[in-house]
Amino acid sequence: MKRSKIVKRLLLGGLSAGALGACTPGVSATRVTTESHYPNDEHIPGAGYYHAPFRGFFAFPYNHYDATRKMYFYGGQWGPTPHRSIVNISAPTPEAAAAAQAVRTDNTQVRRSGFGSTSHSHFTSS
Repeated sequence: MKRSKIVKRLLLGGLSAGALGACTPGVSATRVTTESHYPNDEHIPGAGYYHAPFRGFFAFPYNHYDATRKMYFYGGQWGPTPHRSIVNISAPTPEAAAAAQAVRTDNTQVRRSGFGSTSHSHFTSS
């Protein structure tokens, strides 16, 4: 059976993209500070969703609708209608930045070294 060169290239390209992507620091490696500006609903792993009008991080996205409660979540509270604001980007308050960074430091730092156990193989003969 003949193997296609395109398939080999795709497999190698996917492997190299995954390996290089794992080495590139992303948002999760960035510190949360009052100098950082975040768009509304930006999700920061470990900190939550940023609500720009309220300058803080919360467990649910901005204007998240809960069908059970029949209410919308914004800025740490529930309301009967979605919150409306012209603010769509802002910097967190000093308290929100410190709290978000404190929560993130222990839970979101992923240490990577090589390919882990995926490069090992085990053979059992019968």
